[in-house]
Amino acid sequence: MNFIKKYFAVVTSLFVFIVYLFTLAPSVIQIDSGELAAVQATLGIAHPTGYPLYSILGYVFSLLPLPFTKIYQLNLLAAIYTAAAAGIFTFSAKFILDNLNSFSILKNQKSKKKTKVKTDNESSDLNENQKIIFSVIAGLTLSFSKTFWFQSTSVEVYSLHLLLISLIIFLLLKAFTSDSQKKFSLKSFWIIFASGLTLGFSNHMTTLLILPGTAYLYFNKEKFNSQSFKKLASMIFLFLILLVIIYSYLPIRASQNPHLNWGNPIDIERILRHISGFQYQVWLFSSTEAAKKQLEYFITNFPSEFFFTLILGVIGVINTFIKARKFFVFNLITFISTVIYSINYDISDIDSYFLLAYISLAFFNLFGFIKVYQIMIANKLNQMAVMLVLLLFPVSQFVKSFPEVDQSKTVVYENYTKSLLNSVPENAMILSYQWDYFISASYYFQFVEKFRPEIAIVDKELLRRSWYFNQLERNYPGLLSGVQSEVNLFLDALKPFERKENYNAALLENLYRRIIANLISTNYDKREVYIGPEIFDNEMQRGEISLPEGYKLVPHLFVFKVVKTDEYVDAPLPDFKLNFSERKDKYQTALNSIVGLMLVRRAYYEMQFNKPERAKLYLKKVAEEFPNTQIPQRLQSLILN
Repeated sequence: MNFIKKYFAVVTSLFVFIVYLFTLAPSVIQIDSGELAAVQATLGIAHPTGYPLYSILGYVFSLLPLPFTKIYQLNLLAAIYTAAAAGIFTFSAKFILDNLNSFSILKNQKSKKKTKVKTDNESSDLNENQKIIFSVIAGLTLSFSKTFWFQSTSVEVYSLHLLLISLIIFLLLKAFTSDSQKKFSLKSFWIIFASGLTLGFSNHMTTLLILPGTAYLYFNKEKFNSQSFKKLASMIFLFLILLVIIYSYLPIRASQNPHLNWGNPIDIERILRHISGFQYQVWLFSSTEAAKKQLEYFITNFPSEFFFTLILGVIGVINTFIKARKFFVFNLITFISTVIYSINYDISDIDSYFLLAYISLAFFNLFGFIKVYQIMIANKLNQMAVMLVLLLFPVSQFVKSFPEVDQSKTVVYENYTKSLLNSVPENAMILSYQWDYFISASYYFQFVEKFRPEIAIVDKELLRRSWYFNQLERNYPGLLSGVQSEVNLFLDALKPFERKENYNAALLENLYRRIIANLISTNYDKREVYIGPEIFDNEMQRGEISLPEGYKLVPHLFVFKVVKTDEYVDAPLPDFKLNFSERKDKYQTALNSIVGLMLVRRAYYEMQFNKPERAKLYLKKVAEEFPNTQIPQRLQSLILN
């Protein structure tokens, strides 16, 4: 029992980690999972803002001789990061309860000695065991909230972000409660906090959301005077030095031309462009309509994050205000800063940007648990029974979140990627922008597992970026040999755009389309060329992208094949198995629709050449595995026969 009391945070972390193992993805999942796994395993450069610390730590962990695939091993690291974050949060919660006086507005106010004595007595109402129990309950409630838990299931930068931001919060609280009379040195907690802050920024730039609350606690503690500004200058100096050292990974590794070299940050201009997330800034503070939409999502999504704890959170906000006013202000500033920033980022996968707000809510829940406990005890309820009732909160979180975050059977993205690659011949070229389902995953399978690495996969949207041509030439030598003149013209026209200078948008778009068309025509005689269905359904249908003169598209299996004939073109039969999981989300739903529609298109094509038996095979696959795909009336008779 003494061991548990001493290491309660570690025990909590281990328990959470064991639970997380049951929902761990066995392979890549949607969005950035494949790319980030490949970056870690090959020591590459990830999408902005580069995430150097995440990449380095992942690479080192991937070298451990564990009996797993690399992707499972790196998914396991995400679970370790997230579980460790849960332990640090739990420890921080207990630390706050141990230092309520430091966060009280009555501290050191001699004129209010009587009130201070009362406050001291209130803070001592909880014994050591109770403080531990409340901290653990709050930690488990956070650990089993949907978005927090989801970061543990697969490779994602937010898993390390959770660990570092939790550590930063603890170091900040420790610095705030430390003796300010001690000599300011490398052992000072403010210096240690600054070091932790550097680690946070070297992983994810949203670490900046902790700064407004940090400023409040720092100046509340150190006051506005010359000494405090000297301390601050020392902290900033150390922060910048360490940050430059860690981010030097980007130009050093980029100069070695790795497989994944996003942004090619080899000079100061490209480095700053990369770490500032230049290409994503168009979605930041884009419009009030976008902010309203994201705010509505945050509010409506909240019940799925903290099940049954909304009222508890309100109680906690009031109780925090009463018991720990300074911590209340810090926590409220952090919550508001996070929400304001996040709702002004107009992206679809916004959930992870609210994580710091959810951590703030979990701290308020801590004080909510305490107040509910005190109310129930005051009404003569049995102490053990009250504790069991409070435990229902993390239990309800677990029951609600488990099926929503469970990735243990998610293999559909691996199966889809491998099936698609296997459906085309050696040295083929695939032009697509299915990042969420295919391209990101293909990075891992091609460059880490060496699965069909000879197939040239070209991301149509990344062709708009100057650095991408270098990556294509490095991975698929000769692919660009026929379009080099267009590429050179495009790169010259792109420079003012990337430097935020006046640029010729019409010229850029014209050259971009010429590159795509010539990329197809100049590679056609050297390799078979395929087009993703999303390009056909969107850009080609609207006339934004067109094939070179004389070329046509034929439904192949998952993609369209580029041909120059009116004769029948053979394609693989649909003998693949994607294994969609029972857990349906918007990504699996969309992928299901994409594949089902392509099979129907192939059946149409077969019927055009009077091949009903082959058409039946494709339609049977649709009926059995893609039941949500509508089969046109004229083809339904084939299934019935």
